[in-house]
Amino acid sequence: MTEITLKLDPAVVLFYNRIADAQDVSLEQILSDALFKLAGELSLQALRQNNYGK
Repeated sequence: MTEITLKLDPAVVLFYNRIADAQDVSLEQILSDALFKLAGELSLQALRQNNYGK
């Protein structure tokens, strides 16, 4: 996998750290999952808009 660096507000890190702790997974895994889900949602939204635009 490719490694990337993100700069996040401390409040965001605290929020996702709490989720990671509750799920007993790493912060990196939580952030990766959240970004993957967001990408999927944005892709579906773009597809819907494209279909309605025809």
